[in-house]
Amino acid sequence: MKTSRRQFFGLAAGAAALTGLQAAPARAAKVKTRAKIVILGAGAAGTAMANRLDDRLKGAEITLIDGRKQHWYQPGFTLIASGLKPADYSVTQTPDWLPRSAKLIPEYVAEIDPAAKKVMTAGGATVEYDYLVVALGIKLDWDAIEGFSLDMVGENGIGAVYAGPDYAAKTWKAMDRFTDEGGEGLFYRPATEMKCAGAPLKYTFITDDYARRKDTRDKMNITYAAHSKSFFGVPIVNEKVRMLFEDRGFETTFDHVLKSIDPARKLATFSTPEGDTELPYDFTNVIPPQVAPDVIRNSDLPWQDGKWAAQGWLEVDKYNLQHVRYPEVFAVGDIAGVPKGKTAASVKWQVPVVEDHLVAAIEGKEGTKLYNGYTSCPMITRIGRAMLVEFDYNNNLVPSFPGIIAPLEELWISWLMKEVALKATYNAMLRGKA
Repeated sequence: MKTSRRQFFGLAAGAAALTGLQAAPARAAKVKTRAKIVILGAGAAGTAMANRLDDRLKGAEITLIDGRKQHWYQPGFTLIASGLKPADYSVTQTPDWLPRSAKLIPEYVAEIDPAAKKVMTAGGATVEYDYLVVALGIKLDWDAIEGFSLDMVGENGIGAVYAGPDYAAKTWKAMDRFTDEGGEGLFYRPATEMKCAGAPLKYTFITDDYARRKDTRDKMNITYAAHSKSFFGVPIVNEKVRMLFEDRGFETTFDHVLKSIDPARKLATFSTPEGDTELPYDFTNVIPPQVAPDVIRNSDLPWQDGKWAAQGWLEVDKYNLQHVRYPEVFAVGDIAGVPKGKTAASVKWQVPVVEDHLVAAIEGKEGTKLYNGYTSCPMITRIGRAMLVEFDYNNNLVPSFPGIIAPLEELWISWLMKEVALKATYNAMLRGKA
């Protein structure tokens, strides 16, 4: 599909809409309140929430609790691990994004008592709330992979894009060496819910593309070991990925869940329905199981039964993101126990919903906005090409520019949205302006 110069500049100007981060509508009049609002986590979801509430409320006491000093632009990790951006591309300082009227407690939360409506910090402080917004994201459970530690990353063919910007940079060095030398490339994802489920696929495609650019593809074998019977949870996207994998000559296997790494022998052990099996690697991108942080799993906030109970995701209504048993508690971002929505673009769609229902509760009203499960994945398929995959709870494709940007075509404009436009719109979201 060709795009004219006029169309390109129109699309670039509208890049926010393309990525699910379109400009915010005119703000409603401020609501006067003395409500105490505590936000756990100052990542993308917590920061955007704080700025939106600061714009919407007058007199509210907004407190954020987060011990991490740095803010990480996580959508940039793949670009760092592709050698296209330096590690500091994704790093800023947490306080720089927060509204001046909000209070930041630079500690980690240690305990949550939703019955008493209070939280305790690691430093021993007790903070009471009228409303609690949980935005603590995901715990990367590296300890669940036997034989692995983060100090291995960058050596002996081991990468770990998810671990952080510095580790993404080390992963690039390991991948760069692999695409020079060749061997066995092994890729996979965990069986848990995870942030940006397209990321493992992206990095498989990117590794293949670098080898082709270096004319070393015939020196290697690339295997993708799927955790289930498919590559992606949306059937039509799964079929497209299957076709691309076949076209690129990847070997594939299913129902493989990583258990351990043996760096000395360069073997990865997977559990399968037939028992444990070993697969060799000369390069691998380690992705651990992903669960809710311990403080959440040790509280009364997670689902009590069902498929998300063991992983600890918050028991919220999937449409309004309000806790089922504690109505003054809301979830936004990766921590929400809902069927979709663990991407940065999902945060943009979730934050206005939580804002609407929280402010309505303050006013003694009912909120009206609903989250439809919008999830966006700019799936890189080669350097300079990507598919902009957008879908909802029902696995319907919901393209932002139907008829202009085909969601299952490898397009340069979708690549530009990922590499150039997304960060600016992400930053606007953090400020509560998108």
